[in-house]
Amino acid sequence: MTNTTTAAALDTVPRLLARNAKTYAEKAAYREKEYGIWQSWTWGQTFEEIQSLALGLLTLGVKPGDHIAIVGRNRPYFYWAMVAAQSVGAVPVPLYRDAVAEEMAYVLDHCSARFVVAEDQEQVDKMIDVMDDLETLEGIIFLDPSGMRKYDKSALSSYRELQQIGRDRKSELQGELDKRLAAQGSDTTCVMLYTSGTTGRPKGVVLSNRNIIETAKNSCEFDSLVADDSVLAYLPMAWVGDFIFSIGQAYWSGFCVGCPESQETMQKDLNEVGPTYFFAPPRYFEGLLTSVQIRMEDAGPFKRWLFKIFMDHAKVVGPKLLDVKPVGLMDRLKYNLGAILITGPLKNTLGLSRVRVGYTAGEAIGPELFDFYRSLGINLKQLYGQTEASVFITQQKDGEVRADTVGTPSPGVELRIADNGEVFYRSAGAFDHYYKNPKSTKETKDKEGWVATGDAGFIESDSGHLRIIDRAKDVGKLKDGSMFAPKFVENKLKFYANILETVVFGNGKDTCVAFINIDLTAVGNWAERNNIAYSSYQELAGHPEVYSMIQSNVQAVNASVAQDEMLSGCQITRFLILHKELDADDGELTRTQKVRRNIIAEKYDDLLGALYDGSDSIFTKTEVTYEDGRKGAITATLEIRDAQTYDRKKVAA
Repeated sequence: MTNTTTAAALDTVPRLLARNAKTYAEKAAYREKEYGIWQSWTWGQTFEEIQSLALGLLTLGVKPGDHIAIVGRNRPYFYWAMVAAQSVGAVPVPLYRDAVAEEMAYVLDHCSARFVVAEDQEQVDKMIDVMDDLETLEGIIFLDPSGMRKYDKSALSSYRELQQIGRDRKSELQGELDKRLAAQGSDTTCVMLYTSGTTGRPKGVVLSNRNIIETAKNSCEFDSLVADDSVLAYLPMAWVGDFIFSIGQAYWSGFCVGCPESQETMQKDLNEVGPTYFFAPPRYFEGLLTSVQIRMEDAGPFKRWLFKIFMDHAKVVGPKLLDVKPVGLMDRLKYNLGAILITGPLKNTLGLSRVRVGYTAGEAIGPELFDFYRSLGINLKQLYGQTEASVFITQQKDGEVRADTVGTPSPGVELRIADNGEVFYRSAGAFDHYYKNPKSTKETKDKEGWVATGDAGFIESDSGHLRIIDRAKDVGKLKDGSMFAPKFVENKLKFYANILETVVFGNGKDTCVAFINIDLTAVGNWAERNNIAYSSYQELAGHPEVYSMIQSNVQAVNASVAQDEMLSGCQITRFLILHKELDADDGELTRTQKVRRNIIAEKYDDLLGALYDGSDSIFTKTEVTYEDGRKGAITATLEIRDAQTYDRKKVAA
């Protein structure tokens, strides 16, 4: 990794690193909070850390084309491990750190991983548990040695000791490293990321340097991201969004990546970092809003009144100011006063006061939720993307931000809508292929490079904005022929702080019904204020007053849905509150927290049947997975309630 690489085309991530080590040598590349103290590494130091690890990997016998899995929380060491793997010609394969050993074993076996870079004893133990069943797995490189003093070290290597070996043998191995770097180009595989697997086994998405770098370049130019910007890396490293933000865009623009101390301290660390560029899925923004609503319910009457007065005004004026639209002097003064008293302190508490560009994606966000953050003066926009696209398919331009669309095609992206309404795209970011899966590759990407997204939508003729209706496989018709799009209703329900998750059914049926998960934090806080005792999620979820509260939420959403001419038939006629939270460990959600609708319908077919047969209640027994991996079962008798529906014409009037 010598300076001669900086003269070459910037067509690989290691070459971008070499450029940054020279151009931004003294600028911060990574920050991490550990033991309550922020540590920082410049681009020059990052170059040395990665080079040392790359040389160390050579001593282990890593060959070009080998797969190296990486599992741990967001830490600079693991981003360095990914780039070090690339430097020696290997392919990094990040894993979800909360996945159980069996899930990891599937990925490790599928990609024939030779080595794993693991964070600590917990992750090492998972690897040891499955290692005997994996023919290709040769060794584990661990970062944190705590608790592993008596482990058999024959297949274990210390991350830091491996770096030191690389430093000690640099003169001997530098030539081989330079040779491997020189052999790489834009078509060299940059990373392999596994899809969330909403409908089956995860697929390995092979992304080249061209895919990542062209996408990073175009998206950085789109939002004017530069070396002075910063992000907080807190999303799973196995997710494509984290890779494009924390490596693709960071290495292209040279901005700084901050890593929180833990998931539990993430919100506090976000406040301390104050990033200028921020991404979060709708679920994160829903959780933040829930915490705000809980705090306001606990506040005194005057503070609640003040909050309402200025927030109502901000919802009208805030988006206009962001879009540089004319605002009257008095309205502007009132908004500025609100910024001093309410919205400014709130943004600071949320850690979003310095955000210049913010995005949300992953699934549709409720318009009320979206408008709330825009009203605070946070430049929150929507993008539409997927792993196979290296994230970006569409983005919202400044001044063209709307809650009901996902924007126009990102730079370098072409869109088309098939006859059945499915969205297709073609771009430099489009993946190369699915690993060991030519059949799925052929079904998803045609010979001309068009990729099927699996989502249904349409392009507005006047604005060119793309509107996503739902997953193509989930969009259907009710028995009367009207459109059924469950996500549209689900996102409206999740705007309410009381509701964490919901699954709506109705395809081929006369009416729509719903399973609902309450938000334990929000509803628990409400229960305490109302002197309602409970000992578990199940007990609280089944409380009659909780049911009445959720019923009012459902009926309010029905009134809103009734106003939509195309989707008014999707009003919920009956619902129940599930006796357990939907959980990725139980297979009900993906590791990125997406609902696995078909699996839920199959697992809870007795509940679904009761919703449609007119039952007032149903007894059910459900298998659950505990945190330590043990299986168990819980039983409950669930109440089923009817919800009022509305005539579209009457509501409109």
